[in-house]
Amino acid sequence: MTLKNPEYDFKWCPGCGDFGVRRALEVALGKHIVENEQPVENSVVVAGIGCSGNMVHMLEKEQPFGIHGIHGRSLPLAMGIKMGNPDLNVIIVAGDGDFLGIGAEHIGPQGMRNLDVTAVVMDNGVYGLTKGQSSPTTDLGVVTSSTPYGKMEEKLHPLRSYLTMGVSFIASTISTKVKDMTDIMYEAMNHPGFSIVHVQSPCTEYNNTFEALKGNVKKGIPPLAYDIPEGHDSSDAEAAQEIVNADGIPLGIIYQDTSRPSFDKRVSDTTGIKDMKSVESLLDGFTI
Repeated sequence: MTLKNPEYDFKWCPGCGDFGVRRALEVALGKHIVENEQPVENSVVVAGIGCSGNMVHMLEKEQPFGIHGIHGRSLPLAMGIKMGNPDLNVIIVAGDGDFLGIGAEHIGPQGMRNLDVTAVVMDNGVYGLTKGQSSPTTDLGVVTSSTPYGKMEEKLHPLRSYLTMGVSFIASTISTKVKDMTDIMYEAMNHPGFSIVHVQSPCTEYNNTFEALKGNVKKGIPPLAYDIPEGHDSSDAEAAQEIVNADGIPLGIIYQDTSRPSFDKRVSDTTGIKDMKSVESLLDGFTI
C-alpha cells in the first residue's frame, strides 16, 4: 500500500533491496527534473511483471507517468513511448527474470539502435514474486522451488552481456549504497543513448545475498562487491571488458560511449533530409 495508491496492495517484503532502489530513483528523478527544467509529467516509468514492477505504484513525492506492462516486454513498450515522443525521459524498472530471462531478446536490438532510455535492473537472483524460482542470474547449484536438486545451468553474467550487445552506458551498483546509486541513475538519465544501471537488490525471503555482497569479517567472508578503481576510463571498451570479466561485483560506471547518436536522433536526422518513399513506389518493388 502506498500514499499515492491507497486502494491497491502493492508492497515489498521487509528488508527488500528494492526499497533502496526506490529512494535512489526518487532523488535522481527529482534532480533530473530540476536540472533540466522539466515538469514531472515529462518522465515515464515503464515496468514489466515482478517485484520490480511495484516501483511504478510505490514511488512517492511527485509521481511521473507510469505503465505497468506485461512480463518481459518493458523495452518494446519503452521504445514505443520514446519514439512517439522523443522529448520524454523514459525509465524502465525491471527484475533479472523479467529483463534477462523472459525479455532478454529485446536487449540486443536496443543496444544496436542505442535507444535513449534508462533501464534500472533490480537483480535478486530469483523470481521473487512467484515464490523463489531460479532466474538467469541464480548461481549454479542453488536449490530453489524450481530446482530441488540445485540449478543445473550456468548463470548469466549480465554486465558481460550488456557490453557485448552494444549498450552504450553500463553501470553496476548495490541497493544499500543509495547515494552512489542516485548519482549513477542521474548520470544514466542524462546519457544520450541506451543506459542500464544493474543493481544487486537482494531478496530477503528467497535469496538473501546481503552478507555475500558486503562480506563479514567475523565469519571470514570476503565481500563480492568492490568499488571500481578511480583511475578507470569508462570510455575505454577494453578496460570495461577487463572489469566485467573479473571476479566479483564491480560498483560504479563501467562503460560509457557518447560517440554514437541515439536512435531517436538518428531517425530525426535521417527523415529530416530524405524524402520518404511513397506507398506506391514501395509496392512497385514487388511487381513481377
